[in-house]
Amino acid sequence: MRFGPFEIMILLAIFFLLFGAERLPKLARAAGQSKGEFQKGLSEVTGEPSSANTEADLDAGGKTKSVDLAQKAEAAGVDPSGKTAEEVAEEISTAEE
Repeated sequence: MRFGPFEIMILLAIFFLLFGAERLPKLARAAGQSKGEFQKGLSEVTGEPSSANTEADLDAGGKTKSVDLAQKAEAAGVDPSGKTAEEVAEEISTAEE
C-alpha cells in the first residue's frame, strides 16, 4: 500500500494538530540526528577492526587511557576526582618524584 498525496496531507495535518508547527522541525531534526548516530554506531560495530587500535589496546593491556590513568593515580595516592586528565598526570609525576 502506497501513500498518495492526499493521505500524506492528512498525516501532516494530524501532526500539526498534535505537535504544533514550531515543534515539528525540532522533532524532524532530532530524528535525523538519532538516525545518523545509529548509523555511525552500526558502522563502528560491523566494520573492520583497525589494526592500529587493536595493537594499541594490546599494548595497554586492554585498558583505556582513563582507566590506566586512574590506576596510576591510585597507586601514587592522588585523588583524581574533579580534575582533568592533564592535572591528574601532572600530580602523578610530581608525586613520583
